[in-house]
Amino acid sequence: MSKVHPTAFIKGEVELGEEVEIGPYTLIEGCVKIGSGTRIGARVSIKGRVNIGEACRIHEGAVIGEEPQHLKYAGEESEVYVGNRVIIREYATIHRGTALGMMKTVIEDEVMLMAYAHVAHDCKVGRGVIMANCATLGGHVEVGEYAFIGGLSAVHQWARVGAYAMVGGLSGVSLDIPPFVKASGQHAHLYGINTVGLERRGFSKELVTVLKRAYRILFRSSMLKSEAIGVLLKEYGQYPEIKELVEFIQTSKRGVARDAGKA
Repeated sequence: MSKVHPTAFIKGEVELGEEVEIGPYTLIEGCVKIGSGTRIGARVSIKGRVNIGEACRIHEGAVIGEEPQHLKYAGEESEVYVGNRVIIREYATIHRGTALGMMKTVIEDEVMLMAYAHVAHDCKVGRGVIMANCATLGGHVEVGEYAFIGGLSAVHQWARVGAYAMVGGLSGVSLDIPPFVKASGQHAHLYGINTVGLERRGFSKELVTVLKRAYRILFRSSMLKSEAIGVLLKEYGQYPEIKELVEFIQTSKRGVARDAGKA
């Protein structure tokens, strides 16, 4: 049975799963579905069309499903999707999508948004991502699974951060950050493979070594990018991670950040 504080305000088509807890002065209005075991703290605001999964923890002052900060937003029935076991800390904000994007902002399972983090309209945040305090995603950003975005960092709209990448604190990301790498800086540059992060996620030493070689070929050799990709696929194309890295680079629309040594 769910526990709803008597001062909470619930209006609209709101569906609560089993054992949902809603704290004092929380506002939930619109077409909202909240999965079993999710706990929502005090003074949280959930608006519009929002689907929140099971066993999530939403802390005081968070805002989910507010209108996007986009001048061309015209009130379209867009939505926010939040997966299972997501942690949303104090005053984090997630805005719903727009007709200019996919009409949906997506937070996949086991994501952690620390205090004051912001996920703008039409973003897709992959499984296991951590966004530290005050990290900000502009609209239409894609973040791959288990990436880490450091505190007070900002990712430009339409940019991508690849899976297992690490963006250092106080960074500005205007170009795509490939998977498996480290990036940092006011105009973020690359600093090699995210070795510690990959090892913590269970990557073998052999695979980490292969990724380091791939990084040197792609970003620190004198070869043209197309030539480097050809060498990479010939020598290490049997590794799915190498194929993922190559595909990410080949599909980049904003361009890929450069190695710090070549900046």
